[in-house]
Amino acid sequence: MSTQNPAKPLHGRVAVITGASSGIGEASAEHLAALGAKVAVLARRAERLDDLVTRIDKNGGTALALTADVTEAEEVLSAADQVEAELGSADLLFNNAGVMLPAPIEELRTDQWRQQIDVNITGLMNTIGAFTPQLVRAAGERGVADLINTASIAAQNIFANFAVYSGTKAYVSHFSRHLRVELGPKNVRVAAIEPGIVGTELQSHVTDQGAQDWLAGSKETMEWLTPEDIAETVGFIATQPPRVNLQQVTIMPTGQAS
Repeated sequence: MSTQNPAKPLHGRVAVITGASSGIGEASAEHLAALGAKVAVLARRAERLDDLVTRIDKNGGTALALTADVTEAEEVLSAADQVEAELGSADLLFNNAGVMLPAPIEELRTDQWRQQIDVNITGLMNTIGAFTPQLVRAAGERGVADLINTASIAAQNIFANFAVYSGTKAYVSHFSRHLRVELGPKNVRVAAIEPGIVGTELQSHVTDQGAQDWLAGSKETMEWLTPEDIAETVGFIATQPPRVNLQQVTIMPTGQAS
């Protein structure tokens, strides 16, 4: 990790961000690029990725758009090859693609169960599988690499009608702790970020009326986190000295009790 330019502490690093077409992923890509990293932005919506790359380029950064669905292993493997060919080995992976579809379990919304498991768990695994070889190789060459996964406060706390979503995010947090044991000795730091409510597109995907009402009520009583708040947390994790691994970071709106 270069320390020659305090204004660009990630200079020389290559960051990959999934779920980068909006919200936390989009904000994180812009922030990491501003810190000096070359960024590869991965999502399904090509037009939004192109707009993001244009903004990063105009601000003096370097970005590469990768249109891929994280639930398709071959697409992610192809994206990983493209990153290495065009930017070099990734040494920072921010797994952020995710979906939240709460509903009472008695409604048996098996389509929504499957979608959450496919994106939040299988998509995470596909991306980790595709990029871990690069992270390990980069860590061996540069002394440090970062694997950062977006979990949720729902991984720890109990919310009615969020059982499937919460289960997928508990997987992310627990899996991250196990990976840290495997990859830490190879200089790959593993971190899980567990945000409370963040104002993103995630809420617009919710179809359950009870959950919609709960979210609307919470917005009236507290100020939600912004995607930029999470982006700065990602940047903070990645700019720590190589000896420092923030294993798990919980970030909450001040007004959110649980």
